[in-house]
Amino acid sequence: MSHAWQVEPTQSTHTAAELAERLSATGYLCDEALAVVSFLALQMSRPLLVEGEPGTGKTALAEAIAEALEVPFIRLQCYEGIDASQALYDWDFPRQILHLRALEAAGGGTVGEVEQAEKQLFDERFLLARPVLRALRESPAVLLIDEIDRADDEFEAFLLEVLSGYQVSIPELGTVVARTPPIVVLTSNRTREIHDALKRRCLYHWIEHPGLEREVAIVRSRAPEVSTELARQVVTLVQQLRARGDLLKPPGVAETLDWARALDRLGTRTLDVATAAATLGAAVKYREDTELVREALDRMLST
Repeated sequence: MSHAWQVEPTQSTHTAAELAERLSATGYLCDEALAVVSFLALQMSRPLLVEGEPGTGKTALAEAIAEALEVPFIRLQCYEGIDASQALYDWDFPRQILHLRALEAAGGGTVGEVEQAEKQLFDERFLLARPVLRALRESPAVLLIDEIDRADDEFEAFLLEVLSGYQVSIPELGTVVARTPPIVVLTSNRTREIHDALKRRCLYHWIEHPGLEREVAIVRSRAPEVSTELARQVVTLVQQLRARGDLLKPPGVAETLDWARALDRLGTRTLDVATAAATLGAAVKYREDTELVREALDRMLST
């Protein structure tokens, strides 16, 4: 089934470079490869699957695309045990009960009136639209399906069906078809492999941690209050931590930003061992990692 992704002329992008520029205006700095695959996902109306280590900016990419194109951002957070009803729709049971009680208080009615009342229980006003249904109805919009690797095989199969036709069937109301396909971004931390069937439906990109200069630029863009000197010191230290290879959870870009902002709030101008140790909780989240880093701070900051 072929779709053309359409937005207003002021929202559309004509080149990958233009998309990268608009993402940059939101504070999201991406490399050329990510800009190209994101642009192609928009042009081809294909879901974009991005994988990478936690903290590499996968979720932020979807948020930035929505902001850059000025369309609604809708997020579906995946977790173990999630099913189709939590992604699509549910019925507002408490309101349905209140509706029945109101009819009973009014004195019941004929058989025909009772049948009509039963039909009313599945009226649009009692429908609770979940993220996938909302995206289909409100599109153009960005639908983020976050951490798909946390869901199970059955949920992947459900998503594959929805993304193949951009439509869902609600037995009581009929079929909902997206007027224009939503922009779909799926993220994975690769805690398990995504099935080939879903991968074939998507364009794919692996997001690496940024290099030193680009990460400094990200900090300066997202936290302009942080001086260039402090940003460079923090990024240099964070990149040394990632290179160690023995941390349970190396800090991502989000932790770099938190650490730089925390140090700025303390009035830090030059990063030293004592201040780095005192604020380490902004970047390192495991006790074992904290101990390893504390032991190495003096050596890392002296290089």
